[in-house]
Formats: sequence, structure tokens, C-alpha cells
Amino acid sequence: MTQKQSLSFENTEIAFRHSTNADLKRAFWLFKIINVNTLVKIGPPITNFAIKIGLPIKELIKKTIFSHFCGGETIRECENTIKTLERGKVGTILDYSVEGEDDEKVFDETCEEIIRTIKRANKDKAIPITVFKVTGVGRFGLLEKLDAKQKLTASEEEEWQKVQTRVLAICEKAYSVGIPVMIDAEETWIQDTIDWLALQMMRQFNKEKAIVYNTYQLYRHDKLASLKADAAEAKKEGFILGAKLVRGAYMEKERKRADEKGYPSPIQPDKASSDRDFNLALEYCTDHIDQVAFVAGTHNEDSCRLLTELMQAKKIDHKHPHVYFAQLLGMSDNLSFNLADADYLVAKYVPYGPIKAVLPYLFRRAQENTAIAGQMSRELSLIVKEKKRRGI
Repeated sequence: MTQKQSLSFENTEIAFRHSTNADLKRAFWLFKIINVNTLVKIGPPITNFAIKIGLPIKELIKKTIFSHFCGGETIRECENTIKTLERGKVGTILDYSVEGEDDEKVFDETCEEIIRTIKRANKDKAIPITVFKVTGVGRFGLLEKLDAKQKLTASEEEEWQKVQTRVLAICEKAYSVGIPVMIDAEETWIQDTIDWLALQMMRQFNKEKAIVYNTYQLYRHDKLASLKADAAEAKKEGFILGAKLVRGAYMEKERKRADEKGYPSPIQPDKASSDRDFNLALEYCTDHIDQVAFVAGTHNEDSCRLLTELMQAKKIDHKHPHVYFAQLLGMSDNLSFNLADADYLVAKYVPYGPIKAVLPYLFRRAQENTAIAGQMSRELSLIVKEKKRRGI
């Protein structure tokens, strides 16, 4: 077994080895700005308005927040990021981040683009996993109606068939080239339909190898139970469960909707409960490593450390194909690059797409960062530490 003993998330030399002095200075000012809550709140409406009336703000966004958190506007523009990550032994997850569309033509184009990411990943170890959102290839309102178990009209039935055909085409391509594809989690009121689709794809394509992964948001109080139930189903039916474990991304929206509509919130009562379930999920997956392939999508240092300890205790090789760590581009480089340096399998989400289409993703990153207690001060402190080490 390849084992490196000295894993430290404080090693900024390894964490920022891929960053030039100019990159580091830009990141320092970017996180300083993001740390100002007022700017994060007023930024999105001002930016959207400026773009709408044609102010030359696009170039400024591209050179700052976009270049830090995104790979580019096209797959070709992501090539430098792919190479940079690869030099640090970190893989790339190309994430075409166009969302919120309602047009069938756009859904077809998005499906084709996702398939292009899978083709790009083919035979390239630098891109070990791919990803997509079902709302990228199907209308949110349709999924909502399906989740609510409302009767579809004839045209909606036809529309639903097209969504299933697109998802099948993506998963078939992933299967044919042997590249895993993750299906991202979304809001609870469309998630049952996404879960059903994901399990259907796993039944078809995960018999010998984990190709399709569903996402389990552990900030939901019911998702640890879902993970265990799906794993039991997979064992019974003879396929491998693919699971991406995350804490979650829609907390405020979920709580607000539950409050407005008068149903119990699906979200855990507090962060400690989310942390507990996430860590229990790690334990469960490592206990069932032959039956479950999983991606630990987390920026939490304690959870990353716990997973390394579980792997050590259970004698799971650092490069076991059923265990991946994943973080977002531009965040928690101290986790990604130090884990990769210790020979664990690590990949970064690298979002890309037209700037205007990717703006919702970027604003979510900024808002998410300010919402995470201590996350910004942690990122800043590591950048400051490395700047001091370099004397810049």
C-alpha cells in the first residue's frame, strides 16, 4: 500500500504550489472583498443591471471572480486549469454550469455539451469524473410536477420522455468510455424524481463498475437513511451504489419554503447534526467499500481527516477507486493539494460556461462563503501565511 504518513492541512507551500505570486495577490483581494457581506448582497443585482444595460463589466468579472472560481467559458479555455491541477496530482471535474433555462433547444445543447465533457475525459487521467444537473437537461417545473405526483398532460409526458432520453444518453456515453458521471442534488421538491432517475441509471450501468453516482445532501435529516436504503437495494439487485456525499447547498431556500408552505423543514436542526450524519455516512461507506463507491465532496477539514483515519483503520488503499475527495476550484486548496500529495484520489469541480450564464453559480459561491462560519477567515489566513512565506 502506498502510504505517506505526514498529512498536514497547514502546509501552504504544497497548497499554493500551483499559484503564482500574482495569483496569490488576486486571491487575497478577492477573498477580502467576498468577506464584506454588504458587497456580496448588493453585488448580484448591480452586476446583473450593469450587464443588462451594456456596461463593460464582463471583462472585470472574467479577470477576477470568474478566473478564480471557473476554468473558462469553454472546455478549450479550461485546458490550462486542467494541466495546473494535474501537476499537483489533482483531477478535474468539468462542470458545465449553465442553469435555470426553460427551452428545449437549450436542454438539447446542454446535453450535447455534457457529453463533450465525457468525451474530453476519455483516456485522460487528469479528468477522472464528470458531472451534470438534471435541471440542465429538463424543466424545473416539470420535475416539480412529477415530485408532487400530479398527472402530466400529453405534451408534458412527451417532454418527460425527452428528459429521460437525455439523461440516458449522458449515462450511456459515460458507460461506453468508462468515466464515472455524478448527478448533482437539487431542491427537495424535485429531488425524488432525480433520485429515481439516478437509481434507474445505476441499475443499468453500475453492474461491474461504479459509473453513475447520485448525490446525498447530509444537511437533510433523512439522507443518511436514504443512503443506507439505496445501498441495501443495490446489494439485493446486484449493482454498485455510486454516492457523492455533501452537506448541502440550498439551506436558506429550503427552510424558507417549508415555513411559507407550512410543512416540517427537511433540513437538520443545526450544523452539528449535519456534521454527525456526514461523518456517519463516511463510516458507512468505508464499512461497505466493496458495495459503495463514493466521493466525499467537502471543504470540512475534520471530515477529510476522519476519512483518512477510517481508510487507515480499515486498511483501504489511498488510491482505492471507490474513494475520492472533491472540492471546488478556488477553495480549500490546503485540503485538495495536501491530500493529493499524500497519494489520495482528489478532484476539483471546475465550472465553465458563458460568463452571463455562470453568474448564478458565482454569486452562490460568494454568498455560500460568507455564510460558512470561519471559512473566509480560514482561506485568508492560509493565503496570508503563504504570502509571508514567499515574502510578497
